[in-house]
Amino acid sequence: MSIQVRNLTKEYNQQKAVNQISLNVQPGEIVGFLGPNGAGKSTTMKIATGYLPPTAGTVEVNGFDVLTHPMEVRRSVGYLPEHNPLYLDLYVKEYLRFAGSLHGIRGTELTRRITDMIDLVGLGREQHKRISQLSKGYRQRVGLAQALLHNPPVLILDEPTTGLDPNQLAEIRQVIRDAGRDKTVLFSTHIMQEVEAICDRVVIINRGQIVTDQPLSQLRRASVGEGIVVVAEFERELDDINILASVPGVERVEPLSNGQYRITASSGTDLRGAIFRLAADQNLTLVGLRQQENSLEGIFKELTK
Repeated sequence: MSIQVRNLTKEYNQQKAVNQISLNVQPGEIVGFLGPNGAGKSTTMKIATGYLPPTAGTVEVNGFDVLTHPMEVRRSVGYLPEHNPLYLDLYVKEYLRFAGSLHGIRGTELTRRITDMIDLVGLGREQHKRISQLSKGYRQRVGLAQALLHNPPVLILDEPTTGLDPNQLAEIRQVIRDAGRDKTVLFSTHIMQEVEAICDRVVIINRGQIVTDQPLSQLRRASVGEGIVVVAEFERELDDINILASVPGVERVEPLSNGQYRITASSGTDLRGAIFRLAADQNLTLVGLRQQENSLEGIFKELTK
């Protein structure tokens, strides 16, 4: 188990930022850690990196307890905090050389690792600049390069794509995906497309407690407070959409375009068979029928409202 959290609690005076949460992240797994602001994401990540002590419970990273073996945990983790702390007066290479030296990397090995990281995160054209001269997106790349520099088995990334433009987003997503082939990756984000593009699994935390922990595919198939949605496409637009509303179990019918209709059923009802039979009975030409997965954004809203 690369990250093992057991009954973790963190209190600030009378407020419980994290309340007895447990989760495991396996080697080679990319897990999206989601939640609204103040839910406890960053607190959990800071405890897992040894930055904050827990009030109660245990956290192990790469087999090491964060309280009893803090240095081993730090050697095992590449960490990019939410507010990327950089020395703005240093040049990019100078900063990475400093960061590498803290991990005990020296000489030609350090030079090689810096070159590899600059290539990996796309800092080639910016490598000779001071960090203060970089845009926010390129500063994020420097932070990611720092997190990967010592080739850690575990990556903990708190909002790693903040400030990136769409092209940079695609590149950094690929970096994270590539890293996930042989590393454990836990990262937080508010961008749902990010999770859908990268993650194997989703953990959602709200008010200090985990409200769901599921593989992404399973989570999207789940019905969370809503009926199953079917999109039916006919050869032409219907003269009267009430014919669809008359199917038992239908709660709502919404016309889309080009003969397509979004049909919401009562919870747990699969309407596809009934709509197929209706089309046959009414001599309607049905050219498409598919069940629509719940959007991750909708599921997030439902679980954290």
